[in-house]
Amino acid sequence: MKSLAPLIPVIFVLLWATGFIGARYAMPWAEPFTFLAARFGLAMLILAAMILLFRSVRASTRGAANATIAGALMHGVYLGGTFWAIRNGMTAGVSALIVGLQPLITAIMAGLVLGERIERRHWAGLALGFVGVVIVLWPKLGAAADALSPAVLAAMLVAVVGMSAGTIWQKKFVTGLDLVTGTFWQYLGATLLMAAMSLFLETRTVIVTGELVFAMAWLVLVLSIGAIFLLMYLIREGSVAKVASLFYLVPAATALMAWPLFGETLTWVQIGGMLLATVGVALATSTRDA
Repeated sequence: MKSLAPLIPVIFVLLWATGFIGARYAMPWAEPFTFLAARFGLAMLILAAMILLFRSVRASTRGAANATIAGALMHGVYLGGTFWAIRNGMTAGVSALIVGLQPLITAIMAGLVLGERIERRHWAGLALGFVGVVIVLWPKLGAAADALSPAVLAAMLVAVVGMSAGTIWQKKFVTGLDLVTGTFWQYLGATLLMAAMSLFLETRTVIVTGELVFAMAWLVLVLSIGAIFLLMYLIREGSVAKVASLFYLVPAATALMAWPLFGETLTWVQIGGMLLATVGVALATSTRDA
């Protein structure tokens, strides 16, 4: 893993960006909480098999409980709120813009809770990254903001805060656990939360189609296993504020993927926004002495 360390942030961003593509294929065929409960449950079963196969170190009761809380926040609250908001009328562009607040919220929380020192160039990078995200997504916003209901907006804000809080909880209480074991307990927390939300708020109707099966397989194997392992590694090895800044690159990567897949256009202004977001992330993750 150490030899691949410089490539891990790039691989993570590319994999994470495919989550929005997968969601676009899946959402017409299943309700969000029902879909996510099944996704997290399948990921949990795969991880259970990996624990048995590799004889992973078992978690203590406290470690398992903390990982469960982190997973409920990072996966359940974040993706549950995002998917529900998109299902109920929020465009992907507006949701991605709100998610763009996550690195800033995480940086503030990391300073307050973890005592992480964030220097001026890092704050400048976070600000530039957010401006770059706005530029990339601006053509997609249009009049979409006018259609936002208070409930949908609240769901997205709760999702963003949930991801930030879960990241902080993971860094503070869970980084000592075995990676596979800790992720298993994370998905237990997320599965229980999404199953409860599905039971009380949805009809649990699912229409099985090729698109749904493909989306489920991709999101479970590539996102819930591959990308999450990379994210846990990044959180363990670095500051959460710097890791969170990588999320600024996700909208740009998603836009590049949507261009050939869905025929979405890209302007030179958007490309400039992508470059600005990249510069912002470079500043936010810089380890050079001031």
